[in-house]
Amino acid sequence: MSRLLAVAAAAAILLAGCGGDKNADGTTTSNPTAAPAMTDDQAPPQRLVVDVTIKGGRVTPTNEQLTATVRQPIVIRVDSDTADELHVHSTPEHSFPIAVGPEQSFQFSVDMPGRVDVELHALDKTVATIAVQ
Repeated sequence: MSRLLAVAAAAAILLAGCGGDKNADGTTTSNPTAAPAMTDDQAPPQRLVVDVTIKGGRVTPTNEQLTATVRQPIVIRVDSDTADELHVHSTPEHSFPIAVGPEQSFQFSVDMPGRVDVELHALDKTVATIAVQ
């Protein structure tokens, strides 16, 4: 019995030491070890985000001029009142079906530098041209 009490007491001391510091109001503050900051080589690339609205046959934006880097994530977010197809003339090429509805999101990247047109096929509009460097 005394051995069981000794083990229980030791466990209680260890748990109390791991629980953090007690605040004046009785809550516990943990002391997590902060992770080291990521270097530029480790940090995820910034995304290029383009918000597109299709309403009543009008497209916003139209002919926007943007820049991106090779393999940078590019996200096209679409709110649309009509179905269409988004086509990205890049290497590799990408096509995305647009449905009627809000908050549609399409992500891609471009593997080769150059000018990339992002077009809507049914409306025959260029949303943006992206200079990929």
